[in-house]
Amino acid sequence: MEAWRTTYRAFGAKPQRTPCSVDTLLMRVARDGRLPTINAVVDLYNAISVRYAIPVGGENIAAYVGSPRLTRASGSESFDTMKEGQSVAEAVPSGEIVWADDRGVTCRRWNWRQGIRTRIDLQTRRTWFVLERLKPMPLAAAKEAAVALMETVRQISPAARLTARLIDRIGTTEIF
Repeated sequence: MEAWRTTYRAFGAKPQRTPCSVDTLLMRVARDGRLPTINAVVDLYNAISVRYAIPVGGENIAAYVGSPRLTRASGSESFDTMKEGQSVAEAVPSGEIVWADDRGVTCRRWNWRQGIRTRIDLQTRRTWFVLERLKPMPLAAAKEAAVALMETVRQISPAARLTARLIDRIGTTEIF
């Protein structure tokens, strides 16, 4: 977890105020004794996230415009979120690490908060999951988490077609 906190500080985020996704989940478990319940798929990837102490995100890929990419925000992007029960578009500061597509930011501060447009809900049929690892977490542990996620998805949805890819920082891909 300290690697994520250090990384957040490096791009100007305050991990005490905007912790990475797994840090938030671990705090909720410590506080409430359980994870929040959203739906079977989201609950599953949140459980994998906590079990392996790794940020795991799930997205409705059909809602994407173009391909997802991890990038630094230019400052011109928008982010759809909820405030006081209303949908709002937030401006994203230049330099913030974000997941984005051709339409805008889909997840702020690397893996802190997911946007509304690409959330997985009960109507979602096509998803992609991203498990994000920073050193010193061993690559084998990240792969183990991915395999656990895939095996459990197969249990709850036997007809699901699954593919796993390892994408490293320079863009090479390994299928496992």
